[in-house]
Amino acid sequence: MTEKREYKDDYPDKTLYLPGPTEVREDVIEAMCEPMFGHRMDRMTDLYTTIVEDTKEFLDTDNDVVVLSASGTEFWEATTLNLIDDRMLVPTSGSFSERQANVAERLGKDVDRIEYEWGKAVNPDDVRAALEESDEGYDAVGMVMNETSTGVRNPVEEIGDLLGDYPDTYFVVDAISCLGGDFIDIEGHNIDAIFTSTQKAFAMPPGLAVCAVSDAAYEREVEKESASWYGGFQRTLDYYDRKGQTHSTPAIPLMLAYRKQMKHMLEEGHEARDERHREMAEYTREWAREHFGLYPEEGYESQTVTCVENTRDIDVAETVKTVSEEYDMAFSSGYGDIGEESFRIGHMGEHTVESITELTDAIEDVADL
Repeated sequence: MTEKREYKDDYPDKTLYLPGPTEVREDVIEAMCEPMFGHRMDRMTDLYTTIVEDTKEFLDTDNDVVVLSASGTEFWEATTLNLIDDRMLVPTSGSFSERQANVAERLGKDVDRIEYEWGKAVNPDDVRAALEESDEGYDAVGMVMNETSTGVRNPVEEIGDLLGDYPDTYFVVDAISCLGGDFIDIEGHNIDAIFTSTQKAFAMPPGLAVCAVSDAAYEREVEKESASWYGGFQRTLDYYDRKGQTHSTPAIPLMLAYRKQMKHMLEEGHEARDERHREMAEYTREWAREHFGLYPEEGYESQTVTCVENTRDIDVAETVKTVSEEYDMAFSSGYGDIGEESFRIGHMGEHTVESITELTDAIEDVADL
């Protein structure tokens, strides 16, 4: 049994270069400290309609947006329950795409996988072949846009484009570790549901999940006999249309933080934010190539998380620990079975090339590069 470890008030502050959570602005943190109010008051309507409509503006989408008190995992479950009767196709190329497939199976769905070696990207031709060869067809294709475990950015746009030829197959995209830091045209690439968590590239505190939902996905759920109760598209969106609020009690302080940060994001603009993330990614990759290697397949590197291949055979766990202790900077070992074969640098949210350089300088010092 786990023993209680009392939370203290003397922890050193660490600058976060994790694949999430990431750094949060001071004024966004302070926004959570407003006096509490009721979630059925007009004030809540003002707050929730602001964050929903601002999110649609930032993402440049006319699709409906749902913001729930949850982790992004909620929308793995909800999209599966809302859109899939029987069968789902899931390309798996890392831990999180495998988990997306596992969630659907746990919910009783038949899942066909297209399996790739970790570090490889999904090939759109393989997706088309699976669709063409299936006699029964698929209710949906589920896809991880940014595979956090390997630093692979999958070609979601190409796969969405080919799904235009399969109008009865819905496209579900997990963009948890990249949306807000890697631009994607949601409607332009036939995406029916795309979701994220606020603690990643949105640079907000953890605890809220965001999903953009197409009209077709909404109508699909309306036609089904069963769907997610908490994350149901009809339940959440109809309540928003009627009341401008969430159907269940929301985490009000987190939504106050969301409101403040989304204003910052709108001020910067989606294209400028995308460009800043691209610059950080290019710097980090160049540094990785100079000193180590890159784990993801060439040409499919993430714009928000770089997975560095440990070609020098350094002690990754010890390096992460020492950088944390000596520089108060936190980055990540590799994920799961590739824990010592790689390490990961999150360059998302409010970071800049200058702040990422501070981390890489620290790694160079500790690893004696």
